[in-house]
Amino acid sequence: MLRAFSNAKDKIKGPMARSYSSNIPKLYIIKLAKWFMLTMPIIVLFYQENGLSMQNVLTLKAFYSVAVVIMEIPSGYFADIWGRKKTLILGSVLGCLGFVVYSFSSDFYGFLIAELVLGIGSSFISGADSALLYDSLLQDKKEGTYLKQESRMMSVGNFAEALAGIAGGSLALISLRTPFIFQIFIAFMAVPSSMMLMEVERSDLKPKGGFIHILKVVRYALWENLQLRLNILYSSIFGCATLALAWFVQPYLKQFDMDVSRIGVIWTLLNLTVGFTALFAHRIESSLGKVGTSLLIVIGLSSGFILSGVMTTQLGIVCLFYFYIIRGIATPILKDYINRITTSDMRATVLSLRNFIIRILFAIIAPFLGWYSDHFSIGEALIFAGSIIFLLGGTTLFFIHKTERK
Repeated sequence: MLRAFSNAKDKIKGPMARSYSSNIPKLYIIKLAKWFMLTMPIIVLFYQENGLSMQNVLTLKAFYSVAVVIMEIPSGYFADIWGRKKTLILGSVLGCLGFVVYSFSSDFYGFLIAELVLGIGSSFISGADSALLYDSLLQDKKEGTYLKQESRMMSVGNFAEALAGIAGGSLALISLRTPFIFQIFIAFMAVPSSMMLMEVERSDLKPKGGFIHILKVVRYALWENLQLRLNILYSSIFGCATLALAWFVQPYLKQFDMDVSRIGVIWTLLNLTVGFTALFAHRIESSLGKVGTSLLIVIGLSSGFILSGVMTTQLGIVCLFYFYIIRGIATPILKDYINRITTSDMRATVLSLRNFIIRILFAIIAPFLGWYSDHFSIGEALIFAGSIIFLLGGTTLFFIHKTERK
C-alpha cells in the first residue's frame, strides 16, 4: 500500500516538475548566438575589400539560399521526427564551423564554402526553434502567449544584432577580418545551450515514411490546405523582401560617403527599431485585426523599398527606418498566422517550408537585383524590387481574404 501511494505521488509530482518553459531562456541564447552578428555591419565592405562586386555578393547569398533550400524541408522533418533538440545541436555546430572557414578565406570560393556550411546550419535551426517554442508553451498550456514570446524573442535577436553593429564596427577598425574571428566564439554559445534543451514529448509522434511523408506534408501544406498555402506564400514574399533589403543597406549608406563606424551605428539603430517594434506587434495586431495588419504589411514594406529608392539624399535613411518598423511588426505576426492553422506533428516542417520558399524567391531575385544595381543604380533596383513585392503581396492577400470569407 505504501509503495502504491509512493508511485502515485511520483506520477503526480513528475509532470508538475517538468516545466517545458525552461526551454525558453535556452532558446533565447541560441537566438542571441545566431543574431549577434559582428560581421553584418561590415560584411559587404569585407567582400568588396576582397575584390567582389555587388553581383558577386548577391550571388554568394543566392548560393547560401540554395544550401538552405536543399536542407530546409528535410531539416524541418528531422526536427519533427528525430527531435527538435538534436536538430538544433547540429545546426549550432555547423553555425560555428562556418565562421571558422570564413576566418581563413579570402576569395569568392572560400567564402562560398563558408556560406554553404552556414546555410545548412541555419536550415537546421530555422523552424525547429519556433516549433520547440510553440510546443513548449503548448505543453504548459500557455500557447496563447506564443505571439508575445515570438515577438520578444525576435526583439532580443534584433537587440543583439544592434549591439553587434557597434561591436562589429569597432572591431573592424582593427581589420575587416577581425569580426569574423570573434564571431566564432559568439556562434559557439549556441552549442551548450542546445545540448541543455528539454525535448518535448509528443503523443502524436510515430514512425513515418521518411521522404514519402515529407512529400505528403508538402502536398498538404501547398496543395490540399488552401488557407495554409496562401499564408505560407504571403509570409514568404515578405520574408524575402526583408532579407533582400538587408543586403542593400551597407552599399546604400556607402553611397553617401559614410565611414565604417557610422554605417555600424546606423545598422545598430535599424535593428533596435525592429526590436522595439516587435515588442508591440501583438498589440498592433490585436488593435488592427488580421485585415488591417495585413494591409499595413503589404503597403508598408513595398513602399519602404520604393521610397528608399526614390530618395537620393540622406533623407533616404528615414525611409530605411520606416521599412524596419514595419518589418518588426510583420515577422512575428506572419509566423503566428501559420502556427494557428498548423498541427504540432508537422509544425517544424511547415515553418521550414516557409523558409524554403523565402530562400527560393531570394535565390531567384537576388543575383538579378545585384546585376541591376551594378548596371543602373541602387535606387532603381530598390524601386523595381518594391513594385514586384507590392504586386505579389497584394495579389496573395486578396486571395487569402477571399478564401477566408468563404
